[in-house]
Amino acid sequence: MRIIVPIKQVPGITDVKINKERGTLEREGVFSIINPDDKHALELALELKSKHSGEVIIVTMGPPQAKEALVEALAMGGDKAYLVSDRKFAGADTWATAYTLSKVVEKLGHFDLIICGSQAIDGDTAQVGPQLAGFLKIPQITYVRKLELKGKILTAERIIGNGHEIIEASMPVLLTAVGELNTPRFPRIDLIFEAFRENKVECLKAADLKIDEALIGLEGSPTKVKKVFNPKKREKGLILEGSPAEVAEKTVSLLRDSGVI
Repeated sequence: MRIIVPIKQVPGITDVKINKERGTLEREGVFSIINPDDKHALELALELKSKHSGEVIIVTMGPPQAKEALVEALAMGGDKAYLVSDRKFAGADTWATAYTLSKVVEKLGHFDLIICGSQAIDGDTAQVGPQLAGFLKIPQITYVRKLELKGKILTAERIIGNGHEIIEASMPVLLTAVGELNTPRFPRIDLIFEAFRENKVECLKAADLKIDEALIGLEGSPTKVKKVFNPKKREKGLILEGSPAEVAEKTVSLLRDSGVI
């Protein structure tokens, strides 16, 4: 079984920097982590590999520092990793990102499964996985929280609103994973050394892919950001203590002092 897991390195802090001219996050030099849902996707891939044999290939698109995320993914048990990094890819929206990833998948050749995280914590769009399936013209099952595999047939339980539904599909298929699916394993120290020692991360640039450069990066993104800003930080809240009558009296006094009443 050949499984491809696209992951994303996201800011690991809440105080992010924004490029106001491009309307994008500044990612280089920012403390970053693997997107949480992507770890659940990777864990599922590793569990399937353990049960059914095969290989797990991890792919990420980002600046050079995104190699750190790939090394961590390899240390969790992945077999190969590809860093898709080129200035031409910078500023891509979800559509341009999915298009680029589809060209990476085409370059990698045969696969049985693509497993993505359901959404990224820096954008929360949940679009890249479904768009990638669209570009590749394969079926997709999103928001998967349980999965069984028998032969080439997958049976998935996916979240829908306040309930769930059961879907069957034959491979190849794309899945998106949610946090309920599993508990990701920790990286292994020996595999971290192995990832560096054997240089398991291969870098791919635009020239390495059969790609239409008019459809990548900021210029190839149909999403146009009108305005981007950091929300104002809220002041620390005030906790009033005392009996209900005392709290009520203090509340009225505070409202009066602030001119609300």
